[in-house]
Amino acid sequence: MNQPYDALLIVSFGGPDRPEDVLPFLENVLRGKPVPRERMLEVAEHYYHFGGKSPINDQVRELISALKIEFQKSGIDLPIYWGNRNWHPMLTDTVREMAEQGVQRALAFFTSGYSCYSGCRQYRENIIAAREAVGPSAPLIEKTRMFYNHPLFIEANADRLRTAISAWSDEERQQAHLTFTAHSIPMSMADRSNYTLQLTETCRLIANALGFERDRWSLVYQSRSGRPQDPWLEPDILDHLKSLNERNIRNVAVAPVGFLSDHMEVLYDLDEEASLLAKQLGLNFVRSGTVGTHPQFISMIRELVEERIGRRSCRQAIGHFGPSHDVCPPHCCEYPTGRPTAAANISSRDGSNGSTARQI
Repeated sequence: MNQPYDALLIVSFGGPDRPEDVLPFLENVLRGKPVPRERMLEVAEHYYHFGGKSPINDQVRELISALKIEFQKSGIDLPIYWGNRNWHPMLTDTVREMAEQGVQRALAFFTSGYSCYSGCRQYRENIIAAREAVGPSAPLIEKTRMFYNHPLFIEANADRLRTAISAWSDEERQQAHLTFTAHSIPMSMADRSNYTLQLTETCRLIANALGFERDRWSLVYQSRSGRPQDPWLEPDILDHLKSLNERNIRNVAVAPVGFLSDHMEVLYDLDEEASLLAKQLGLNFVRSGTVGTHPQFISMIRELVEERIGRRSCRQAIGHFGPSHDVCPPHCCEYPTGRPTAAANISSRDGSNGSTARQI
């Protein structure tokens, strides 16, 4: 059987590599969004605090290096490309490069594990826009399924948490509270997606793997932006830590399961702000690592690719829900305010009919 794909495309958020990139990057991120400029400049200071460089690009490079080794060991002959939504390498430039190098059909992996507009549909729209910019020679692009309940994703996160609390005494672990965090999104966006449902299931599966009952773990949110009057998902991590303190819970392990790598939101909002507050409150605070290049996570990506190239018939998923769809329903995760999109009806597969409303 002929292999249906001739490349893998890693699609990520992007981040600045030097101080002079910070404001242009943030302007790309916030273009068209109701975020006050004062908030943008406040976030810029987070980047300057770390030398004006986001760690996310280097982390994607590490992910690609690990995947190349995994593919080589598994006999998967697919070149790996990388394009970002907001900063170089920009997605359109990468799709153009793929076209110039003769790629005709690619499989895309998004560095986002949960369904919502910004975490899935917007990336699909980005691909549509990039293909339209490149023109008729642009490769067809399809995406891998969401993996929030893939057993290897759960194992990788559980292992990171297990490592984080390994220095605690048995008594401290028995009295500990697990706090899972994810990026907050507007309630209007959350109401049009399975974001909270999927996150809650991921947290439940990880907590079960570590033997934590439901009353000993929480899902909270971080890194909100937007206008103060707009409702976003809560509780915020800082409010949650204050609540734990009021309940006289002293040992807290924070796991940023909504993120795949230790990038800026994790480093600043958790390792700086949340850690400082926990110290002021006298909490015994640890933060687990994200999955990053954990071997189980890398193996999971390889399995997702194998599903689509015909080498794996079993689509692994655990918990209350089955494996996610390969083809997203037409109105899946729509933008809440009716924002114009590159295609009114888009799904996970890229059609080959040449129409403007291409599917991905």
